[in-house]
Amino acid sequence: MSEKAPRKDTGTAAEEAESVPSRIELSPDNIEQGLAKLVLTLIDFLRQLMERQAIRRMEGGTLTDEEIEQMGEALMKLEAKIRELAEQFGLSPEDLNIDLGPLGRLR
Repeated sequence: MSEKAPRKDTGTAAEEAESVPSRIELSPDNIEQGLAKLVLTLIDFLRQLMERQAIRRMEGGTLTDEEIEQMGEALMKLEAKIRELAEQFGLSPEDLNIDLGPLGRLR
C-alpha cells in the first residue's frame, strides 16, 4: 500500500485549529446551556414550521378568522417563551440560529 502525503492545512483549517481551545471546560452550567441551546433550537425550528403551515392554511382559506387569531396568538406566545428561556440560559436569538451546512442558516 502506498503512503499518502501528509495533508497541508490551508489558512481556513489552520485558523480553525488555532481558535479551538486546547482544553474544553465542562461544568454543569456549560452542559445545561448546551442542552438548552439544542432543545430551544429544535422548539424554535418546529415553531417556524408550524408558522409556515399556518400561513399556507390561511392563504388556502381553510381557517376561520377565529382560528387564525388563536393560531397567531399561540405562535407569538411560543416565540416569546423561547426568547425568555434563551435569556435565562444566557443565549441570544443568534445562538439559536444554527448552521445547517449546505442548507444554510436556520433563519
